[in-house]
Amino acid sequence: MSVIIEVHDLHRTYQVGQQYVHAVQGIDLRVGTGEYVAIMGSSGSGKSTLMNMLGCLDTPTSGSYQLNGTEVSSFTDDELAAIRNREIGFVFQTFNLLARSSAAQNVELPLVYAGLKGTERRQKVAEAMAAVGLTDRANHKPNELSGGQCQRVAIARALVNNPSLILADEPTGNLDSVTSEEIMGILDGLNQQGHTVLIVTHEADIAAHCHRIIRLHDGEIVSD
Repeated sequence: MSVIIEVHDLHRTYQVGQQYVHAVQGIDLRVGTGEYVAIMGSSGSGKSTLMNMLGCLDTPTSGSYQLNGTEVSSFTDDELAAIRNREIGFVFQTFNLLARSSAAQNVELPLVYAGLKGTERRQKVAEAMAAVGLTDRANHKPNELSGGQCQRVAIARALVNNPSLILADEPTGNLDSVTSEEIMGILDGLNQQGHTVLIVTHEADIAAHCHRIIRLHDGEIVSD
């Protein structure tokens, strides 16, 4: 199995006033291509900070992070933005959809940033919408969709660039239990198709879908 994530001695320290907060402390981690991983921990455990660094939304204070063999820990903001768009698909608890854009337009955004031409964009959007069962909702705006449908749109947007890695941060946090299981079914299916999926969650029933569970406490991995 090839390695998609390789982290060594990763630290992230924040200064809050006169205090220093050691959010992540010396993490070592390897994730293989095609794995299905849950990152768990209580509030303040460092799981969101770790996710932000793995997603190239933040950079470590020290340590090494290789994504698909590329050392990204010292990348500039522009370099991080480029690798995010190329390599990573994000699914957030709050969906992060543009309210005035249709579902299809929301899904299309990463392709616009990637510079794809209109015909190719439309084809990829149609495929992504079909993959999450929302072909008939392509022209609906977020306020015309249920919470579960909005999260499906977000998953389609995460998929549309065929990323190496899908990162889902509390993807069912705003959903009822039945809809949560539907969303997890989609993520299960994506993993079965070969996608590498990492989920940050504090819910044991959500983590149970994954094949590997990493638990954090005070910025350190306490079980894997």
